[in-house]
Amino acid sequence: MRKEEIHRIVVRGPNWLGDAVMCEPALSQVRTLFPQADITLLVKPAIADLLAEHPAVDRTLVYDDRGRHAGLSGKWTLAGVLRRHRFDLAILFQNAFEAALISFLAGIPRRFGYATDGRSLFLTDPVTLPFRNGQRHQVQYYWDLLKPLGGHGPASAPRLFVTAEESASMATRLADAGIGPADLLIGVNPGSTYGRAKRWLPDRYAEVANRLLKDMQADAGVRVGVAVVGAKGEEQLGQEIAKQIKTRTVVCSGHTTVRELMALVKRCQLFLTNDTGPMHVAAAFNIPLVAVFGPTDWQTTSPYGVEAKLVRQPVSCAPCLLRECPIDHRCMTGVTVDQVYDATLQHLPLAVPSLPTQPDPSPRSIDPMWLAGVTVFLDRDGTLNKDTGYIKSPDELTLLPGVGAALARLKKAGARLVVVTNQSGLGRGYFTGKDLEAVHGKLHSLLADDQVTLDALYFCPHHPDDRCNCRKPASGMIDRAVAELGVDLDRAYVIGDSARDIELAKQVGMQSLLVLTGPSGTETLADLTLRDLSPDHVADALPQAVDWILAHATGKPVGPQVSS
Repeated sequence: MRKEEIHRIVVRGPNWLGDAVMCEPALSQVRTLFPQADITLLVKPAIADLLAEHPAVDRTLVYDDRGRHAGLSGKWTLAGVLRRHRFDLAILFQNAFEAALISFLAGIPRRFGYATDGRSLFLTDPVTLPFRNGQRHQVQYYWDLLKPLGGHGPASAPRLFVTAEESASMATRLADAGIGPADLLIGVNPGSTYGRAKRWLPDRYAEVANRLLKDMQADAGVRVGVAVVGAKGEEQLGQEIAKQIKTRTVVCSGHTTVRELMALVKRCQLFLTNDTGPMHVAAAFNIPLVAVFGPTDWQTTSPYGVEAKLVRQPVSCAPCLLRECPIDHRCMTGVTVDQVYDATLQHLPLAVPSLPTQPDPSPRSIDPMWLAGVTVFLDRDGTLNKDTGYIKSPDELTLLPGVGAALARLKKAGARLVVVTNQSGLGRGYFTGKDLEAVHGKLHSLLADDQVTLDALYFCPHHPDDRCNCRKPASGMIDRAVAELGVDLDRAYVIGDSARDIELAKQVGMQSLLVLTGPSGTETLADLTLRDLSPDHVADALPQAVDWILAHATGKPVGPQVSS
């Protein structure tokens, strides 16, 4: 396939809310693989709402299979709509036979999807199903579909987007229910549209919430509210739980649009949930969450890329994937209140950050997410971890002092963290892709000890002689972050220990911070000064660089001085 000849792409997304969230990294990857193409998303109404603000999508077509697109005549009507758009390529993440048939009837010349459900005849580029060994996560399943198109590397964590107006509207709605903007909000998601077998017992949800209320109010002295979420038909379930909770509780079950649900979940500081679509929404917003798993497979549909706490009762009949339990529902009744409560306690330091003893007049006291919309790009070697040369194995990776705690401060304030690192050791043959994946797995694990999750990690695998567009100071990795994450470069920072990091920041117009923890810190600063490329700030180490960003983002006057 000559990618430069692909100008118009239609992407058929999944039908279910949770599946659509798990497909989001692959959707972003389509934009990376075809940066100049016009991308149209074809999905059902609820998924169209879910992905309405996604930066990888140019437009959305709604597949109304219960209305104008119902039946054979409706499918023919939809095919006609697609035909008029003159798409060059269809990428089918939805696995059904009809997805391939409709793209065939639409006359799309290249039709790309998994060879499943007997539809290979209608695909010009059928992709062999990956071996399902019980360990492959659904996020990776969607991601792997793009490998024949040039997709590579590990899948990033799913992300969703809401507007400031949507967040403000939800804040007003909560305030009307007695839950103010400074109150801590616990979300409870007790239902499941897939079937009752996935539901933990409602009175146990209420008991866990009441224990948490007692802890939070006694230890942190904060006001706490609870929001019960769910789909239409789950209103009574929500009311049953709300009656038992001993604080201000708003029941939103059946009374929110998809966009309103997203804004509500994003507002929560802690989320208790079954294995359902809203669980994945919470994970995409990096909300601390505890998920109860019963009949479904936690290995393939657990929250991806976040530090979620999963609670399950291992029984011989699970995962059965049934909607209704034919026996005694032991996978759910066996999950105790103590188990879920103990899991939530591990999230409380993140959900309830330390509060100042005196009123703080800075923006931090007004908005707990005062760095929302800010992105901090981080170099790896010499900035996050000790630079010992080419790191070839996890055993060689050691974080620099204070890195985890410093990044946790940025995350709690709402900033996004993206690692961008040159790894020419791959191109030089010093280590393999699997070796690098293991090293980055160690990095994720070490940061998780401080409740830090990276929003993305990009690396350049090329030899310096390859003259690629991604090796710093080239901007390829930043361009990818802008396309996939919607980064606002006017509200972005680069922290690194080398001249390349500062040059990169200057090139794309970001604030630049040099840390002196690399192998040639003072020499690098002297070189940059001679070249008239002085960074906006110089810090002894990452914690001091974070101090400067926190001050700079408030609008306080700060200069390019050295902090210690």
